[in-house]
Amino acid sequence: MWNEYTSIILRSVVVYLFMVIAIRLFGKKEIAQLSVIDLVFILLISNSVQNAMVGPSTSLEGGLIAAASLFAVNFTLKNIIYRSKKASEILQGHALMLVYEGKVMEKNLEKSRISIDELESAIREHGVNSIKNVNLAVLEVDGNISVLSDDFKHRTVRKRKGHKVVSKQVN
Repeated sequence: MWNEYTSIILRSVVVYLFMVIAIRLFGKKEIAQLSVIDLVFILLISNSVQNAMVGPSTSLEGGLIAAASLFAVNFTLKNIIYRSKKASEILQGHALMLVYEGKVMEKNLEKSRISIDELESAIREHGVNSIKNVNLAVLEVDGNISVLSDDFKHRTVRKRKGHKVVSKQVN
């Protein structure tokens, strides 16, 4: 009984670490900016590695042990990342500057495999009309793109209060 459970724990940890490394190698944007293709890929991968984790066990206990193992290794990795900057850079990478003072950093765009169309879309999502108006755009370690611009000083923010929409100028 314990040998079966130990096997499930070890298999689950190995699969988890493999997935972390594979996702890290294939780029950070894969998770934060999921397209339909990416979502289907993630769903199929999770289904394909299920048997690798639980082996021949189809019991409730086997599934729960696999899940508990994944939670434990995830908790452990998050603590390691929190405590060690070096481990964080190895596992998560580091932020990449994509735009600086209106100029696209082509090399970093290529390195992160982000197209100019995707960059322009992210910039528009942040309320900025054009790349030339961007002071700084950064691909963060979580895959999100942060955008800083002087345009933020003069935009209108709309908030919902009950059934009314209240607009105010942000300075």
